[in-house]
Amino acid sequence: MRKVRKAVIPVAGLGTRFLPATKAMPKEMLTVVDRPVVQYAVDEALDAGIEHIVFVTGRNKHVIEDYFDIQPELLDTLKRTGKLEQLASLSKMQPAAGAISFTRQQVPHGLGHAVWCARDIVGDEPFALLLPDMVSFGERGCLAGAMELYQQTGGNVIAVEQCDPTETHKYGIVGKGEAVRGGFAVTEMVEKPAPAAAPSNYYINGRYILQPEVFELLDTQERGAGGEIQLTDAMRRLCESQPFHAHPYRGRTFDCGSKEGFIQANVAFALARADMRDLVLQPIAQMIASQQRRNEAA
Repeated sequence: MRKVRKAVIPVAGLGTRFLPATKAMPKEMLTVVDRPVVQYAVDEALDAGIEHIVFVTGRNKHVIEDYFDIQPELLDTLKRTGKLEQLASLSKMQPAAGAISFTRQQVPHGLGHAVWCARDIVGDEPFALLLPDMVSFGERGCLAGAMELYQQTGGNVIAVEQCDPTETHKYGIVGKGEAVRGGFAVTEMVEKPAPAAAPSNYYINGRYILQPEVFELLDTQERGAGGEIQLTDAMRRLCESQPFHAHPYRGRTFDCGSKEGFIQANVAFALARADMRDLVLQPIAQMIASQQRRNEAA
C-alpha cells in the first residue's frame, strides 16, 4: 500500500456567492474567527500526516501564496514588541520550505479539471483532496480518520456525513455497503438524488483519498452538470475497477462557501474557544431572544 504524502487543495473558484467581499479578496481568505478558511484545510492536512500541499489557483489568488510565505518584517516586529505568543502561533502554522506547490487552473472548467491540473506535481501516487470551503469541526480533523481507514483498506476513501433524508437533493450521496473497519464499502455515488431515489442519506463532505488513476479518467472525462468536468463522474468510472470506502466523520462540516454556513462556522468556532466563549455567548443569546420577541409581536 502506497503512503499518502500529498494533498491537493483547489482554490481557483471565483467566490461569486460572497460578492462584493470577494471582488478583491479570495473567498478562501475570508476568516472564520481569526484564521482564513484555507488555513483550516492546511492544518487538517498536516495533522493527518500530509507532507506536501498542492494548491490549484486561478487569477487574483496571489494573496494565498503571500499568506503562506514568510514575512520577515512582521516576524521581526512581533519579536521586538514582545508579542511572543503571536510569533509562536505564526511560526507553528508556517509550512516547511518546499512543502507547498502552486499550479494554475487557467480556465474554470470545474472541480474535476482543477484536480487534473495537479497531476504532474502529484505524480503516480495516491493523494488527498480537501475542498477548503468545507471546514471540519470536531475533536479531530476529518482527513485523519479517512487516512486511518485508508491504511486498513487501501483503494479510495471518501469522507461522509449524514444529512436530513429530505435534503439528499442538495448533495452527492453514496450507497452504503458492507461495514469495514469503522467505515463501509461504497456501492454507488449519485449526484443530488431526490429523497425517494437516494441510496442512503450519507453525503460526501469534501474530503477524499484517491488513487492516481483518476487523473487518466479526468483527462478523458466528458463535461457533466453545468458544462463542467465533474470529479464525481470520474470517480464513478474509477469505482468500476477500484474499491471505494466511506469514512463517516464524527464531527460536523460547515459549508463556508455559503453565507449561512460561513456564519454558523464563525459562531461554532468562537464558542469552542475558552478565550472567546463568554464574550460571544451572552450577546448571541440576547440577539436570539430579541429576535424571538419581534417574531412574536409581528
